[in-house]
Amino acid sequence: MPEPKPPSIIVFDVNETLLDITHLEPLFARRFGNPGVMREWFAQLILYSQTLTLSGLYTPFGELGAGTLRMLASTHDVPLTETDIDELKQRMNTLPPHPDVIPALRRLRDAGFRLVTLTNSASTSSPTPLEYAGINDFFEQRFSVEAVQKFKPAPETYHQVAQALSVKTSDLCLLACHLWDTLGAQAAGCRGALVTRPHNALLPASNMLPPDLVSPSLGDLAEQIIQHWGKD
Repeated sequence: MPEPKPPSIIVFDVNETLLDITHLEPLFARRFGNPGVMREWFAQLILYSQTLTLSGLYTPFGELGAGTLRMLASTHDVPLTETDIDELKQRMNTLPPHPDVIPALRRLRDAGFRLVTLTNSASTSSPTPLEYAGINDFFEQRFSVEAVQKFKPAPETYHQVAQALSVKTSDLCLLACHLWDTLGAQAAGCRGALVTRPHNALLPASNMLPPDLVSPSLGDLAEQIIQHWGKD
């Protein structure tokens, strides 16, 4: 059997993979008395986004995020104001990049890889989160699941990227810090590269599709991508 064609396009997840969601913690520390509640909020946000997709429903990610915050406030018996919701939205739109992001993006771009993004977040007016973070110009296109109104890891979310770029899914490598995202992308025919940022790890379970490449560092993961799939 011939070796499969290496991917030439790296598709980046955005929230937590490129942009640092710990920027949200001050809101949760102030309102809930514990910055760690942010992780509970984010996990519930992902859970209900996937539940909506499985149920054939769709709510924009930002609206769902605000609703999830209200739900947590209710379950924690914590008062919440519209100012808190506005702060959540403002912080989500101004997340900083992780320190390893710009060097890794520059390294992959210089090695000849095409770079795009795929996010659960809906499109926003300028300045977008990627523009605010100073990394927008690294990407030739930016994709949102709002086009198919299904959240990742639904296969349609990855297929839309391949279709828009006129390539096969096998030409794509999804790079994310969430195993559920790389797993979904691989099931749709893409390659998967996992950066194990804090609070993210491999799942030891049967019938899993392990990522093609794994590293705790985005810089190291970029070097692995170049080594395995770079042009000679």
